Amino acid sequence: MSQSMKHPDQAAIARIGAKVTQRLTSDPQAYRLPTETAEIYAIGDFLTPSECARFIAMIDEVAQPSAVFEVDYASQFRTSYSGNFDPADPFVLAVSRRIDDRLGLDFEIGETIQGQRYLPGQEFKPHNDWFYTDQPYWEGEKKRGGQRSWTAMAFLNEVEEGGATHFTEARLAIDPKPGVLLIWNNALPDGSPNPGTMHAGTPVLAGEKYVLTRWYRTRKWD
Repeated sequence: MSQSMKHPDQAAIARIGAKVTQRLTSDPQAYRLPTETAEIYAIGDFLTPSECARFIAMIDEVAQPSAVFEVDYASQFRTSYSGNFDPADPFVLAVSRRIDDRLGLDFEIGETIQGQRYLPGQEFKPHNDWFYTDQPYWEGEKKRGGQRSWTAMAFLNEVEEGGATHFTEARLAIDPKPGVLLIWNNALPDGSPNPGTMHAGTPVLAGEKYVLTRWYRTRKWD
């Protein structure tokens, strides 16, 4: 099997990866986390307290039991609640473009921002954001923009206890801090999927956890 068949979009993802890496490396506010296993950055105070509060209220309006493609809520793999925001909402659009600008990516390859809410006991078990191209869902995702390249996730509130984002292979656990934007490359420098990006939303033990996520594809997201 050729490399292009094994890892679709590999060359394009490598180009996107190099572009974003250069952008973030030159950003004085972007801090690269100390690991060689995955390329992970954090930007503090990306969202203001009022913006975080507004997104939290919006998440409460759209939240539905989360699913992972063909893995349903009943499987207990992902027990949070989530929902996509209206991409035409001026506030959502403005924040989307701010994230795009920090990464240096085109708006059209970004998925609609999704909000997630975790209540006590809820979690998202270890997973990768990139698509497994040997699975049935890939045929649909291939037409909707192809493989995911980067992930940008913002924490919206303090969590009383638990709820860290744990990169299991990198052995890094990031506690939620309101306004922080966490960014990572889902691929290796050659554009192939990076298993080192395996991560989990650890169980919330007390309080609630709110985050929002914008995933980027390789081509225009439909």
